[in-house]
Amino acid sequence: MTQPARNLPQRLAEARRWFDDGLLASMERAGERPLTIAQAWVFATLDDTGTTVSELARRMGVTRQSAHQAVHGLIAAGLMEQVPDPSSARARLIRTTEEGRRAHELAQRCIAVMEGVLAGRLGEPAVAALRAALETPWGDPPIVTVPPDRQKP
Repeated sequence: MTQPARNLPQRLAEARRWFDDGLLASMERAGERPLTIAQAWVFATLDDTGTTVSELARRMGVTRQSAHQAVHGLIAAGLMEQVPDPSSARARLIRTTEEGRRAHELAQRCIAVMEGVLAGRLGEPAVAALRAALETPWGDPPIVTVPPDRQKP
């Protein structure tokens, strides 16, 4: 049986995985402590001034418990810290430590090199077009009605 063609969401997930795998391996090669993909995404979604675990979970598209687990692994590794939120007596903000900022800057440099590798493989115009398409606002997700399958009785 032949495999069906991969749809766009599958292709986007594969592309994200290409970057995730390359980044994590590159960081380990540079001597950094191993992180999970979820922990790397905490860095990607964190505000400069700090972010609550609930907001991180929303941005990452995971449960609060999953975000909490990733954050506490980063706190234990000395890459993040938890501080009081000045706007709420009950909330706590997660923010990077000095060591976390250093690791994040290294990760950003790795990603820039990976983007250069991708441009070398696909061509600079293709990567520029991809970036432009992903930076263009798509609007709200559509709710569609699928036409009936005329093949079924």
